[in-house]
Amino acid sequence: MIVTLIIICEVGFWVLLAAGLAARYLLRMPRLGVAILLCEPLLEVLLLVVTAVDLRNGADPSWKHGLAAVYIGYTVGHGHRTVKWLDGHAAHRFHGTPLPRPPRYGMARALHEARIWLGTVVAAAVATGLLLLAMWYVDDPGRTSSLEAWMHTAWRTAGIHGLVALSYAVFPRRAPAPAPGERDGDRPLTKA
Repeated sequence: MIVTLIIICEVGFWVLLAAGLAARYLLRMPRLGVAILLCEPLLEVLLLVVTAVDLRNGADPSWKHGLAAVYIGYTVGHGHRTVKWLDGHAAHRFHGTPLPRPPRYGMARALHEARIWLGTVVAAAVATGLLLLAMWYVDDPGRTSSLEAWMHTAWRTAGIHGLVALSYAVFPRRAPAPAPGERDGDRPLTKA
């Protein structure tokens, strides 16, 4: 039941996102679009409540409960950035605003990757908090080893992501050199 609800929440996230963006850009009702987008956190609250009820009714803590905590953590850590990114693409498509692109080179790219990594740290911290609450709630260390494993997985993922983000600072990608006959920032020279 928990896995099914996680799938429903993920599908619901994208459905609400599409509906919110459609209301905002196609129907030209930005307030309705924002209201729909603000309903997305309710999906995670629903998942949290159902998971707590499942544990309260005597279910053994398992990988499903850990996955629910990690999913909620991921949504908290990266959901806003995902919505903002897709909103920028919709604004580009329907209003002709510049396409949102992350920086591609140098320390600007490293800072961009560091901000994304911070979202992963937030996700791991939220998941850890929820898992610790679940372990406290169950109050039986013999039954909560799978939840502890999910905590280690969340932080291992954050660590690996941190190393990848750090690589952008240690080995920054350089902008390509200007083509011959072109100064930095100029268009290529053409014969008149």
